[in-house]
Amino acid sequence: MLAVRLHGPRDLRLERLPHPGAPGRGQVLLRVRCTGLCGSDLHSYLDARIGDTPIQGPLILGHEMAAVIEAVGPDSTDGLFQPLRPGERVAVDPAQPCHRCELCERGHPNLCCHLGFCGNYPYGGSLCQWMHMPARSCFPVPASLDFTAAALLEPLGVAIHAVDFARLRVGHSAAILGAGPIGLLILQLARLAGADPVFVTDKLPWRLKLAQKWGGVPIRCDHEDAVRRVSKETRGRGVDVAIEAAWAGESAAQAAEMARLGGRLVLVGIPGDDRVELKHSTARRKGLTIVLSRRMKHVYPRAIRLAEQGRVDLDGLVSHRFPLRRAAEAFELNAAYRDRVVKVMVDA
Repeated sequence: MLAVRLHGPRDLRLERLPHPGAPGRGQVLLRVRCTGLCGSDLHSYLDARIGDTPIQGPLILGHEMAAVIEAVGPDSTDGLFQPLRPGERVAVDPAQPCHRCELCERGHPNLCCHLGFCGNYPYGGSLCQWMHMPARSCFPVPASLDFTAAALLEPLGVAIHAVDFARLRVGHSAAILGAGPIGLLILQLARLAGADPVFVTDKLPWRLKLAQKWGGVPIRCDHEDAVRRVSKETRGRGVDVAIEAAWAGESAAQAAEMARLGGRLVLVGIPGDDRVELKHSTARRKGLTIVLSRRMKHVYPRAIRLAEQGRVDLDGLVSHRFPLRRAAEAFELNAAYRDRVVKVMVDA
C-alpha cells in the first residue's frame, strides 16, 4: 500500500509498505478515504516531535480521518457497542485508550495511563491507504455527511471538549485567541451556546473574515493591541471566558489579561517550545480558574448530531485538497500559511 512517512524535520516520503492484513480481535481493517492536517501534525512535521515526544523512527502521520470498513475482526463493536459491517462509512477517533486503567475507569479516557494515539510515535497514523484500528474507535456516519465532514468530526470533538471546559452560558462574553480550524470551531460552538460577544484574535486576515462570518468580533492582533481592544469593548471588565487556541508564545498570557476577575482560562493550543508562560500576579489577583484541555472524551455522537443537523459549518473550513501522493506539498503549504490556507484535506 501507499503511505506517507516522516523521517525527520520536513522529511516526508511517499513509500510503498506491506498491506496490514486481516484485523485481529476487537479490530477493524479500514480503507482510509480522507485525512485532515492538524496543527499537531505540523509540529511533528517541523520539529520531528510533539511536546516531549520525539519521533524516533519513520512514522505515518495523520489522525483526523474518515474511512470505510473493509473487514471486521472477532468481537468487534463500534463506539456505541453496535456491530460493525464491511462497507460502513465511519469517522474514527484516533485515540486508543486501554479502558482498564484508573483514569479510564473514572471516565477520563483522554487521560488514559496507556493511551495510544494515531500519528504520535510509535503509533502510525492515517496518511496511508489501509490501517488497523480498534473497532471501538469507529462511529458510523449518516449518508448526509461526506468523507470530508466525517474526518472533521475529530477537530469538532476537540472543540466540543474545550467548550465543555469553558462552561459558557447564554450571554457570557468570550475571547478566542487563534482563528485556526480549532478556534473557528470553538467560535461556532460558543455562539451556539449563546455567548455574545465573542472576540477572535489572529494575524491572518482571511481567517478573521471567517470568524466574522460565524459571529465573532475579529481583532487582527498584529495591527492592534488585542488586550487593550477587549478591555475597551468590555468597559474594563474583561471576558467571562478566554480560550487560547493558538501556538504563539504570548497568547496564553494575553488570554489571562483578557479574562475578567474570577473568570476562566482554557488552554487548548500546543506551544511549539512546550512551555506556557503567564504573569503570575494577573492570574492570582484575578483568581482565574485555569484549565488545560486535552483532546476529548466520548463526544463523537454529539459531533455527528451537530454536523447532521447543519448546526456547524465544517465544509466552510476547507481551503485546500491534495491527493495522498502530494502530501509533502500539502504540509509545506500549510506550514508556511500560504495561499489563504485554513484547512487542508488529503484524499487517499
